[in-house]
Amino acid sequence: MVASYDFTRKAELRRWIPPIVKCTLTLTEEVSYQDNLELVSRLCRPNLLAEPVHELVERGAEAVAYLCTACSFADGVAGERALREAMRKHGARQALTTSGAVTGALRAVGARRLAVVHPYQEPVDRLLAAYLEDSGFDVVALTPLGLDAVEDVYTVNEQQVLDTVIAGDHREADALFISCTALPTYDALPRLEERLGKPVISANQATAWALLGAVGAQAHGPRQRLLCRGPG
Repeated sequence: MVASYDFTRKAELRRWIPPIVKCTLTLTEEVSYQDNLELVSRLCRPNLLAEPVHELVERGAEAVAYLCTACSFADGVAGERALREAMRKHGARQALTTSGAVTGALRAVGARRLAVVHPYQEPVDRLLAAYLEDSGFDVVALTPLGLDAVEDVYTVNEQQVLDTVIAGDHREADALFISCTALPTYDALPRLEERLGKPVISANQATAWALLGAVGAQAHGPRQRLLCRGPG
């Protein structure tokens, strides 16, 4: 996987990876920014992936994922496709992104109407809704974590995620999506699905599910609905 330079959930991410799979994580170069939009706009440039993807290919990667949600939805459906094309151009035999993995995961659980929880500031939240709607989903609720600054996402704990998702559920939603690879979700997902009675998909979970499926393996996550089925 290639993650953005500020990725902090490596230990949690590895909980989805079975021991039989060797998964290597590398990071993008650091970028400067003034606000949330500038950060994700710089991280969604396809040329940013050239060096890290080449590194992983040289190490024998069978499939490569760009592990960053906003970085892969900020330029819309076409931008997500451009990232995958760039990864293949730089040698990836199979290429995917977090946002692409999320839409695949949502389809796999039969989702059509979504309640979405996210940590973004405007207008990145609207870009997320537009990406999901252009991918064929109806966003019936869009709930922010209410963070004051981009950096605050690194301090979010599991209880904050639980409380915001429960508050952000909508009676018309048939699934919930927790956006952003910086949020802790592994242990929260089964608790939320039991409480809300519907599938709950997170960014890291969906990426692990899709990447492992690409190499014929299964992600590990007890009582997580998505992982009770194969990639679709």
